[in-house]
Amino acid sequence: MVLTLQFSSSFLRVCLKNWEYVTSKRNLGINRGLRNLPPTIFKNILNGKNNGKRIESASFTEDASCGSDKQRTDLQPMCLREELLCKVSEPVRDCCHKVSIVGAGMVGIGVATALLFQKITSHIAIVDAFPKKLEGEGMDISHGSVLIGDPRIDFDTDFCITSNSKVVIVCAGVRQEKGESRLDLTKRNTDIIKTIIPSLLSFSPNAVFVVASNPVDILSWVTWKASGLPFHRIIGSGTYIDTCRFRYLISDRLGIAPSSVNAYIIGEHGDSQVPLWSGVNVAGVQFRDIIPNIGLETDEEKWHELSKEVIGLGATVRCLKGYTNIGIGLCVADIVNAILGNAQRVITVSTMIQGHFDICHEMYLSLPCVIGEHGVTKIVRQRMTEFEKKLFQSSANIVYNVQKDIKL
Repeated sequence: MVLTLQFSSSFLRVCLKNWEYVTSKRNLGINRGLRNLPPTIFKNILNGKNNGKRIESASFTEDASCGSDKQRTDLQPMCLREELLCKVSEPVRDCCHKVSIVGAGMVGIGVATALLFQKITSHIAIVDAFPKKLEGEGMDISHGSVLIGDPRIDFDTDFCITSNSKVVIVCAGVRQEKGESRLDLTKRNTDIIKTIIPSLLSFSPNAVFVVASNPVDILSWVTWKASGLPFHRIIGSGTYIDTCRFRYLISDRLGIAPSSVNAYIIGEHGDSQVPLWSGVNVAGVQFRDIIPNIGLETDEEKWHELSKEVIGLGATVRCLKGYTNIGIGLCVADIVNAILGNAQRVITVSTMIQGHFDICHEMYLSLPCVIGEHGVTKIVRQRMTEFEKKLFQSSANIVYNVQKDIKL
């Protein structure tokens, strides 16, 4: 108290002014300061219109800062940064491997953490229509950034935050309500996807789009149609998560590592998915050379029950914890890793299958694909039995019967 009384009132006013400035910068919630970029329509799509009212604050909790034309000119700049750092050139705003995530739900955050924890990219941008949830998630990740290589983490309710992305991951969508049909859910999510894609594309015209929203096969097709891009730049996460579950279950039964099992599930990411038992092998040893009828109902060891179990695993996890996010997050991150690294790795993803296995419709289903910098570079001409081919065609018919009623 004695020391405080000795300070002059003018000095106290300066201290309080500087504290106000620091507090305002903390409230912004976005790294690298203010931006003055054109707004997009994301807030109007999912968060309501502002009825023509001017945004009065650049605070993230109030509204999106990058769409605001108001700058903080009423605060005195701090001199510490200027005294400490001598500016030589303008820093690069968006790095060459920037990844944007649309949707800060459990899947979107699962993808973000998988990307950052594995250091697949050092720059992510997350956009969502709900600012409080978004700010909380963004702050939570940012607070641990010193432990994961100091990545740049941006988050905003405006699409401009996604500008110049190398990869855009679409996790936006609504959950299926009780009693709601799959077609009704598809129509609702289609309306969201076809509205947001043109805006995302305007900010990142050269990006590869990875779709993780469900139903992923149909929404990947919707994304392709809405974007006008060549199909190889639109990738659905598809049956990659199902393939990973399949490999895990087989490895668990054998007592070996999942990475030592070579197996694929193709077709729909759903009940009609097709396990390719004809190609399952460990170290090149084909399972069907040991058990010719493996995967069939006549298999006495009942290996076919594993593939049936895969179908229900997603629902089981959702029942136990309320949602799925870690497995799918790791799968999407691995797809992004293959794109950014131009890896040319084979991954089961959802892609355009017209012309493959006598499919005549424009539609997306999963097949083993080679993934590189521009998305899908090759589709593996999978050798399968006639029985598996019929199952794949049946899966295509099931998906198309829903897709054909979608109006774009």
